[in-house]
Amino acid sequence: MDFNLSCPIPKSEYDKVLLAHGGGGTLSHHLLQKIFFSQFKNELLDVQHDGAMFEIDENKFAFTTDSYVVSPIFFPGGNIGELAVNGTVNDLAVCGAKPLFISAGFIIEEGFEIEELWKIVLSMKSAADKANVKIVTGDTKVVDKGKGDKLFINTSGIGLIEKDVNISPANCKAGDVILLNGKIAEHGIAIMSAREGLEFETEVISDTAPLNGLVDLILLTSKNVHVMRDPTRGGIASSLNEIASTAEVGILIDENKIPISEEVKGACEILGLDPLYIANEGKLLVFAAEEDSEKILNVMRSHEFGREAQIIGKVVADNPKSVVMKTLVGSTRIVDMISGEQLPRIC
Repeated sequence: MDFNLSCPIPKSEYDKVLLAHGGGGTLSHHLLQKIFFSQFKNELLDVQHDGAMFEIDENKFAFTTDSYVVSPIFFPGGNIGELAVNGTVNDLAVCGAKPLFISAGFIIEEGFEIEELWKIVLSMKSAADKANVKIVTGDTKVVDKGKGDKLFINTSGIGLIEKDVNISPANCKAGDVILLNGKIAEHGIAIMSAREGLEFETEVISDTAPLNGLVDLILLTSKNVHVMRDPTRGGIASSLNEIASTAEVGILIDENKIPISEEVKGACEILGLDPLYIANEGKLLVFAAEEDSEKILNVMRSHEFGREAQIIGKVVADNPKSVVMKTLVGSTRIVDMISGEQLPRIC
């Protein structure tokens, strides 16, 4: 008897992929868990970190990949090219790795201006030089006009992890203090202002930046850093929820301690957006033992990308797998993953 066996498609509320499935919130989480993680399951992927961490002989490495489809491709404070380099550097850095090498794949729409491509390539070289990484391989494809959106970039990166560094969401535990290196939501609002032609009294600039230098300082300062995460799509709310779920802990944050610029606050009020869910490209969440928190905070503030660092919360045993925020008026509320998409095509 001949049987044709195959795995059934997991049940879902949706029979088609929505733009919100790429937003870093609940729909993204469900897509990853039900479609990808369920089938690609292995000991490296199951960690669910920003990169895979593995050992070859006596060396420990981190490996990551990401794709960038931001619209518009030029925005206040940067462009798709430097965003791609910085994003890959940061994904490696929050694994505790020193970024070494990056690949770059370009999908270019027919008719794209060569001058704009040249500007993007120059910005990628500058970003790689600043992060002290090398772009060592890549690929270029051109698609028919109307079959792309100017330019998409895929990058992968590999970095070396020192033997005494062990950064993982699973290491998060009650008593840990949570630090953030500066003002949130600037990247998302910068993209929105460029996309929609919004003008503010003071221009909001994307925070895109390489964080590996800041991470190096932190890891030199303390051996009690347990988790790091760069809160990109879905903002700090999604990142905190992912960590709480993976580590099966509760997280308590203080709204009064979360740095947000007045321009971003104003823009969010006008647009009806919550800054906790808006993408960042130069921000770092650090979970560390309480006894080392002050010295980590001080060293973060000594770095150009950590001048406005704050302790924003702590890990608790209560409410496992949940994020709770103490509000400005002293009450508390649950900070869940966003169900849909506030700002599509953000990175």
